[in-house]
Amino acid sequence: MDASKGMVAWAKENAAASGLADRPVRWLVDDCMKFVQREQRRGNHYEGIIMDPPSYGRGPGGEVWKLEEQLYALVEMCIPIMSENPLFFLLNSYTTGLSPAVMEYLLGVLLQKRFGGKVSSGEIGLPVTESGLVLPCGSTAIWES
Repeated sequence: MDASKGMVAWAKENAAASGLADRPVRWLVDDCMKFVQREQRRGNHYEGIIMDPPSYGRGPGGEVWKLEEQLYALVEMCIPIMSENPLFFLLNSYTTGLSPAVMEYLLGVLLQKRFGGKVSSGEIGLPVTESGLVLPCGSTAIWES
């Protein structure tokens, strides 16, 4: 079974638990590059984008996805599908070696330059009850208007 389908189910549960089940959220399990290309052709626009791309993967035709090599192009492809006055772009990564600072820089170069606003970044972590410490497990960056 495709792991991303399970993640979407979990995200829907989290949205419901947060009182957001009736909000206009679009949940997708799709090839991200192909999806963005289709949205460009259709002329669709978005106020905000939450992106949580995989570190590595293979498409049905054997295509290889490597986040470190394709992330810049993916984010750049999203700019034309953002509205004239977008609200946010959230980017998460669990790829070792892709630091919050690199992600912040990427969003700054591609989004802040065009839309203004501000960019920030940080680590994603899981609190460990026994030690009281936070176990780092990823990075996040956000551009917001």
